[in-house]
Amino acid sequence: MDLNEARLAAMDRRRFLRMTGIAAATLPWLSLSPFAHGGPVRRPPGPVPASSGRHVLRYDTPAPESNAIREALPIGNGRLGALVGGDPASTFLYLTDASMWLGERDVPLGEDGQFEYTADHFGGLVMLAKLYLAIDGHDAAHITDYRRELDLGQGTLRVTYRKDGVAYTWTIFASHPDDMIAIQLSQSGGGAYSGSIDLRGMHENATRVGMAPETPSMASTHFAGTLPNGLRYATGVTVSASGRIRTDTRVLRFENCTTLSVIVCGGTNYTPDVSRNYMDGSLDPLTLALQKAKAAALVAPATLLHTHVADHRSLFDTMRVDLGASTEAQRGMDTWSRLQAHAGGAAPDAELEATYLQYGRYLTIAGSRGGLPTGLQGPWLDSNTSAWMADYHNDINIQMNYWLPDRAGLSACFDPFTEYCLSQVEGWTRITKKHFNDPRSSYRNSSGKIAGWTVGISTNIYGGGGWRWHPAGNAWLCNNLWQHYQYRPDKAYLARIHPVLKGACEFWEARLLTVSVRDPATGRMREVLIDDADWSPEHGPTDAKGNTYSQELVWDLFENYRQASALLGKDARYAATIAGLQSRLYLPRVSGKTGWLEEWMTPDDLGEPGHRHLSPLIGFFPGDRIRKDSSPPALIAGVTKLLEARGTGGYGWACAWRAMCWARLGEAEKAYDLIRINLTSSHHLTNGTAQNLFDMYNLDATSDAFQIDANYGTPTAMLEMLVQSWPGEIALLPALPKAWAAAGSVTGIGARGGFVVDLSWKDGKVTSVTVRSVGGETTRLKIGAWTKTLALRRGAAVTLAPDTGDSR
Repeated sequence: MDLNEARLAAMDRRRFLRMTGIAAATLPWLSLSPFAHGGPVRRPPGPVPASSGRHVLRYDTPAPESNAIREALPIGNGRLGALVGGDPASTFLYLTDASMWLGERDVPLGEDGQFEYTADHFGGLVMLAKLYLAIDGHDAAHITDYRRELDLGQGTLRVTYRKDGVAYTWTIFASHPDDMIAIQLSQSGGGAYSGSIDLRGMHENATRVGMAPETPSMASTHFAGTLPNGLRYATGVTVSASGRIRTDTRVLRFENCTTLSVIVCGGTNYTPDVSRNYMDGSLDPLTLALQKAKAAALVAPATLLHTHVADHRSLFDTMRVDLGASTEAQRGMDTWSRLQAHAGGAAPDAELEATYLQYGRYLTIAGSRGGLPTGLQGPWLDSNTSAWMADYHNDINIQMNYWLPDRAGLSACFDPFTEYCLSQVEGWTRITKKHFNDPRSSYRNSSGKIAGWTVGISTNIYGGGGWRWHPAGNAWLCNNLWQHYQYRPDKAYLARIHPVLKGACEFWEARLLTVSVRDPATGRMREVLIDDADWSPEHGPTDAKGNTYSQELVWDLFENYRQASALLGKDARYAATIAGLQSRLYLPRVSGKTGWLEEWMTPDDLGEPGHRHLSPLIGFFPGDRIRKDSSPPALIAGVTKLLEARGTGGYGWACAWRAMCWARLGEAEKAYDLIRINLTSSHHLTNGTAQNLFDMYNLDATSDAFQIDANYGTPTAMLEMLVQSWPGEIALLPALPKAWAAAGSVTGIGARGGFVVDLSWKDGKVTSVTVRSVGGETTRLKIGAWTKTLALRRGAAVTLAPDTGDSR
């Protein structure tokens, strides 16, 4: 690009920002790459804090590489993730950088006017590298007392075993402060390690071993490459040891080492900036990877570990969960045996269930910090051909991934979702303008008008769409953005997302159709606004008008935009226009034929009664328009009957969504049954929870896949059973099941309105509650019929022992 072209591109971008209302001040971070030079790392003083040991996944057998996705254990620093498995003789790390994406910015349309949903065009997440660490003579026949553990509270994976009277210990972790993965090997009793390190690229790149060790006890290996779309990537490994290290043409070899430290760092030159085509040409991933790996290798292993643990615990310790006590027999089992016993109809295992909830928080910390958001598999892949390209599905999946952080004391982990939407909206707007009204597409606007932005059902990291157009996807993404504000009120954040909400409103202003319907209350005809030809994900007719799913999401979008504008004191005239449109929206009715809330503008069921999606219930959860305590009883009956018809089958995320809805209805045991279903142990090709607690999704008779949304959605449902919130109200123990009723506590639950709640109970009754303001001012506590209004300044807290026999 010459100087004149660069100036024109800059002018086009400024014109785009003015046109969409996106202030340049909202976008300064877009020049930063997720893989970047960081500042000095703060090192905590003192020794590594001891583990509580409360939430540990424990196994007495290695994880075979042939079953990596089910048995290997996940670690991650928010950008770089790894699946760790194998045995001491041959340990593997499957490495994935969250920005390691194939694909294009402008995905072409097929003959039907929908996106070409292929790896060549749309792309998808792929692996970065594989690392193999082999130890001579440490095969299974020569070791005893093997154990591997994933300590969720410490964020560390630990392998221990004995050989010839020597105790060997491996500590593996992914550090956010040092932006790398560390493998630390030690021993006590006079043993030593000899073996090799083999770093393998996943895209036909030859590994280049360092020409010579930097010192007799330190050496490095690395590779670099470029994907077909121009994305540059690299991985570097630096090894330091107490013994000798040498290189050959393919691997690093180490000999007679009493200790060994392996530092792995890698990444890409992706940058979330459409004006740079999402790639930073000035960034050399190889140089950066080697610099970071060497810098970490020069730090004492204990200091690296302490730095990581302190950082991890600063997030993990924001919530403590006690759902009751398990038996000594249950505690004595390894995790997989315990999970199988739990699924076999045995007595509830409350501590296992609490650990599953904490596992969702662990994956949030490991997969969503400072970079891209988690997609269908997060940064944990076992191949380059993942189901659905491991992409971002926005007709439930990415939204479900981000319901947990604010509820679970991890609001900072929501930031990647926000930044993703802000970085993509310019590309989404351009693609909407260019392609949405393609005459071949059945989803095009009948009016011929086009404005604002929307998305495909799938999105990539280059502003591109995949699969089908998903008109209401823009409103659902905005719902997540808005609800984050409700948990953490911050006007600066609201100002950043306001243009995104406005662009979505402009899209719907251009799209809505005016039709006449008969008002059942008066019998008169009246004009209403409905969605154009659309699909109720992911079943039924693809060209139905006025689907409940879209109508509810658009009502929610308009409501959120109006409130945001009022809070910011801006766009009053356009907010009034949107209020007028909102008042005319058609809203769903209860079918006189089925008794269900209608999914389409007809009393007939045009789909599958037990379908996995709960699309017509989106106004009930995550939306707020329909509420058990304030909506007409007939409407709540329609919600309930539709939920009953959907049943308890389906996939993990579907069961989690059902559990959230039952919790909103106050049906504790029905919600808990769905939690138990999701914790069913998954064996070959069955839905449920695998050995490593990943949620497995059966694809067909010969294949299955890991899909992460249930690992986030199920904990969300569990928290909804304990605390539900809306701006102005916090309900305590709205759906407490018998299995957790004897005694329990939870600290750090986020509540909308800007509060955090600590809660304890006994015999099903609240014994103590503490409410802290993180920006909220007033709210009403509710326990059954008991209520109390609280007024708090930011940072203040109040503790109560509610007398639920009193109503005030």
